[in-house]
Amino acid sequence: MSRALPKYNKRRVALIGSATALALTGAVIAGSALAGESSKSSGATNARTLASPGTISCPDVASKLPAVPASAQAEVTRNLTLLQTQINEANKRLVDTVGQGGPNFVQNAILGPLKDKRVATVNRIATAIGRTAAKPQGLDALAPCTLNAGGAAGNTGNAGNAGNAGKNTGNAGNAGNAGNAGKNTGNAGAGNAAVGTISCPDVASKLPAVPASAQAEVTRNLTLLQTQINEANTRLVNTVGQGGPNFVQNAILGPLKDKRTSTIDRIAISIGRTAAKPQGLNSLAACTLTK
Repeated sequence: MSRALPKYNKRRVALIGSATALALTGAVIAGSALAGESSKSSGATNARTLASPGTISCPDVASKLPAVPASAQAEVTRNLTLLQTQINEANKRLVDTVGQGGPNFVQNAILGPLKDKRVATVNRIATAIGRTAAKPQGLDALAPCTLNAGGAAGNTGNAGNAGNAGKNTGNAGNAGNAGNAGKNTGNAGAGNAAVGTISCPDVASKLPAVPASAQAEVTRNLTLLQTQINEANTRLVNTVGQGGPNFVQNAILGPLKDKRTSTIDRIAISIGRTAAKPQGLNSLAACTLTK
């Protein structure tokens, strides 16, 4: 025999039913929202996934040069370094402009201008050699560069390290300051006059004629000499106030001299393989602090 529920029990059942329905509705809404967020997030992630832009490769110029007269060595080195700087800048622009322009964007906006710059630089090299020796011909054929679309995937963001693209100067990732490689004075201390800068004797102008077979290695090591000066100047700035009165000599100038001695020896050895080995270059290893 059924009994009527008291009024308060009826109200309680009604409240429980409403709460259950509300909870179910909320679960459905929350589930829909989460599904929407997941889809949206997935889409954003996919949109950020970009293909590697590749790297730019250019023909090697240094190895194609004839013997470089001593009087032209500094200028030739400076322009070989500039060739690498141009490649580095083009690779950086390649990364920075991913997705821009039409199908001919890379050719028109990057490779074309790069070729024009290389033509001018290669011509300066030929002119410098031609002042005191036979002017090399046909170097313009080395000006055009190509895009390796599949190259260096995952490393393209570090365009400063695209230094091997043309093998023009080895360590020319630091070629920004190496434009004055013949001077070997470094600009890393610029703007820090209170600290001073490190100055080193010029090596390029003290070399004899460099055989063509040694040109690439000599250029690479001359550029390394400049890199070493830049690094020493940076350390000079970063260690202001550290150590005692002999800190700069012991911690910066001394190690720099050792590095330069090794690098200069490699230059002399590379020349000596096919010509008279230059003597006395180690006297150029020691550097000084200019306040």
